Amino acid sequence: MTPRDYVLNTPDTFLTDSLRGFVAANPSIGWQPDPGFLHRRDADDTSRVTLVSGGGSGHEPMHAGLIGAGMLDAACPGLVFTSPNALQVAGATRWADRGKGVLHVVKNYTGDVMNFRIARHLLREEVTTDHVLVDDDVATESESGPGRRGTGATIIVEKICGAAVADGSDLAAVADLGRRTVANARSFAVAYRACTIPGADDPTFDLEPGQMEFGVGIHGEAGEDRTDQVGTRELVTRMLDRIVDSLGLTGGDRVICLVNGLGAAHPLELSLVFGEVATDLNRRDVTIERSMVGAFVTALDMTGFSLTLVRVDDEILRLFDAPTDAPAWPSRVGRGPVSVSDIAFAEPHDSATEGAESVWLSEFVGRVRESIDDLTALDRQAGDGDFGANMAAALGHYELPLRGSDADVLTAISTSFLVRAGGTSGAVFGVLFRQLASAFADSDDMRAALRDGTASALAEIQDLGGAEVGDNTMVDALAPTAAALSEDKSLGEVAEAAEDGAESTRDTTASKGRASYVGENARGVVDPGALVTSWLFRAAADHLPTGE
Repeated sequence: MTPRDYVLNTPDTFLTDSLRGFVAANPSIGWQPDPGFLHRRDADDTSRVTLVSGGGSGHEPMHAGLIGAGMLDAACPGLVFTSPNALQVAGATRWADRGKGVLHVVKNYTGDVMNFRIARHLLREEVTTDHVLVDDDVATESESGPGRRGTGATIIVEKICGAAVADGSDLAAVADLGRRTVANARSFAVAYRACTIPGADDPTFDLEPGQMEFGVGIHGEAGEDRTDQVGTRELVTRMLDRIVDSLGLTGGDRVICLVNGLGAAHPLELSLVFGEVATDLNRRDVTIERSMVGAFVTALDMTGFSLTLVRVDDEILRLFDAPTDAPAWPSRVGRGPVSVSDIAFAEPHDSATEGAESVWLSEFVGRVRESIDDLTALDRQAGDGDFGANMAAALGHYELPLRGSDADVLTAISTSFLVRAGGTSGAVFGVLFRQLASAFADSDDMRAALRDGTASALAEIQDLGGAEVGDNTMVDALAPTAAALSEDKSLGEVAEAAEDGAESTRDTTASKGRASYVGENARGVVDPGALVTSWLFRAAADHLPTGE
């Protein structure tokens, strides 16, 4: 696995440079350089309980982004994946004290536990303190050893405790609420790619392609098991089995659900995961009362996600819903109960399954489908890499051979491109096949239909996107094809004109469409849209009755 390159000045200044930018971007948060902690700028001297947390950096937005009214008063950042030192914690605790005691929210990692404990010992004559130990990670659940690690549930504990502080609760009550939340919280994480610490030569663990790490930690720790990747539905069920069993969840229980990205998971992926979680918990008769989906507790650039469930009652829900101005807390969270809808795009009416075989269109569709990987590779060089996926989306569902009149089959293909493919290729190929379908429906003369449909398609596509010959698009193949058809050349010559037009894109650079963004990088690469267009007319020449 190749480690990624970070945006940085030097690895040694990565954390301090990042903190400088974070404080600049969040005027409500300040920095105490000696001994080094972040704190609320707007905190007044009102006598109340206060909250301090912290841990190794690399988990942002936890903890720095959770400083604010209704959450943390101060947070101590350690070096990447390294606990803050005891003097940092003591300094933050002393600063935060408003006379009613300071609560430490501590993740169950040896360094964190030790340094927060030392800080409390150092301050035992000055400040009244208590602590909540967060230990939610089921992957490290055992009867021996340090026990469950503290992971995703930490931010929910901080939210509940912060709201209790805002309510005016005393230190013992706030601590009891935190411990109650921890006791009802469990998490589990999985990764498809390890993280890399800035400046390191290697990722924290190696995974072969197609593998996943089951039960990873947020400091880049490898999991308890390494397996082949499975579909998300099966994976989520495995993860929830562990969480539900550890929590003893039963039908009728209510939960907060956190689907958390570990650093490199895309929002689309996290939404997909939440849909599977909601479906699974509905099946178990467990109600999601509140949901959070996003990157809140990260492991640098790890590709993966964690699931956290917290069993709740009305009091915990009320505190969870209380306002906070912490910058990383979402302005709105999902409110349950959650129902999962069946989502599907409108399916095209498929007229390509009955009647006589349309040989030439079957040949064309088959050739495209066999070439998806090659078309994707071409588009990665000449464009944005989505062309093969769009072709597969439009043509991959058909059973071959295609059956029906040419007009019906062309109509079905057009609708499929417009509905299934999307993007530029979906639009322009949808237009091409729609115009051909209209021409074939209006004429029994296949050659005339091909001529008229091609001419109409060329005119509409050019009007749609403004492309001209030489702009390195499908027009480079379509325009000479239309000219050859209008000159009454044989279909063999028509196909050659299309192929020559497609080949001409190899020596030009695009000035239209997304391929124009890559400029000279596309030189020497045939435009995939022009290539597929030429395949259509080659199929016509080889198989239409009027072909020669």
